[in-house]
Amino acid sequence: MLEYDRRRILKGTAASFVVAGIAGAARMAAAQAGSMKMKPTAQDVLLVIDVQNCFTPGGSLAVKEGDQIIPLINHLARGFEHVVLTQDWHTPGHISFASSHAGKKPFETTQLSYGTQVLWPDHCVQGTPGADLHRDLRIPHAELIIRKGYRKHVDSYSAFYEADGKTPTGLTGYLRDRGLTQVFLVGLATDFCVAWSALDARKAGFGALVIEDATRGIDTDGSLAKAWKDMLGAGVKRIKSADLEG
Repeated sequence: MLEYDRRRILKGTAASFVVAGIAGAARMAAAQAGSMKMKPTAQDVLLVIDVQNCFTPGGSLAVKEGDQIIPLINHLARGFEHVVLTQDWHTPGHISFASSHAGKKPFETTQLSYGTQVLWPDHCVQGTPGADLHRDLRIPHAELIIRKGYRKHVDSYSAFYEADGKTPTGLTGYLRDRGLTQVFLVGLATDFCVAWSALDARKAGFGALVIEDATRGIDTDGSLAKAWKDMLGAGVKRIKSADLEG
């Protein structure tokens, strides 16, 4: 009896994801046709990626115009019942820092156990002002902050998994337990943490839409164009803030 109940629950959960996906696709198609704007529902979540001091002008790994998207993110967040924030949270001497590798400079690469690693300037070190969320980010109803990259020997771009592709942050389970089926992504940077999060959202079975004008990219060696190609190929939708109500 217990096994039957478990199968029935799993079947029901899967069905709800399918129905939500069909509904989300219909809303997206209507928006793209210009017939209506999308209105976030109780099954949607706004995922705000790494809007931190280190990634905004004046920070150690500043994304150009990274601060200019903050008012738009604040505005968009008011239209979502559910909002989750992420926060890069590195240890001192993190393996992703160029300073941790003799003879290496920021933006060079190295090979680690989980693949090619871009080496960054020291950034978002735990407990430092650079790791703080930007002071202009005002989303008081955000329900969760996911900290990532705190394991010293593995980097973390995605809100869902560390850079090894298998160590979870717990976000997948959180969203499923809450019955949230579609993720709208904003924040920094488009071609790294936003893109990896969007791709992992799709792998986990969620709908994923990147609000392009509420993100900014680093674009090192063509990384931005590649990120968009990878995202679109995985079924991530590319939208503008004007496609949403509000």
